[in-house]
Amino acid sequence: MKKKPLHLEWLDRARSNLERARVERKSRYIKYEDMCFDCQQCVEKVLKSLLVFEKIEFEWTHNIGALIKNLETKGIVVPEIVKKSASLSVYAVRTRYPGEEEPVSRKEFIEARYLAEMVFKWAKGKLKKARMY
Repeated sequence: MKKKPLHLEWLDRARSNLERARVERKSRYIKYEDMCFDCQQCVEKVLKSLLVFEKIEFEWTHNIGALIKNLETKGIVVPEIVKKSASLSVYAVRTRYPGEEEPVSRKEFIEARYLAEMVFKWAKGKLKKARMY
């Protein structure tokens, strides 16, 4: 069986996180914080997919803003909605553990999922345009 290109493997993992976020809360025990983590992970992996595709080296980080900056440094135009997704970096670590942060609301989760959806759609469009998806 032929192995997928690495950028598509990254995109598949991003889609997995996005699909988990799309499921919504099936139980009151599922935390919005955890669902927002999936949104953050989707965006992080989407951006890393594009970085791999463009052959741009990147630091192993959860910082979405830094990943966006890597793309921009190489001349890739990043739409404002994608830049706005940098706000999801907070869900990578701080909100996943009890103690410091306020609980995440449903409204915050809906916004996080919207951003993840938009970033995924943007990247998929870029890859389709390059005939690499």
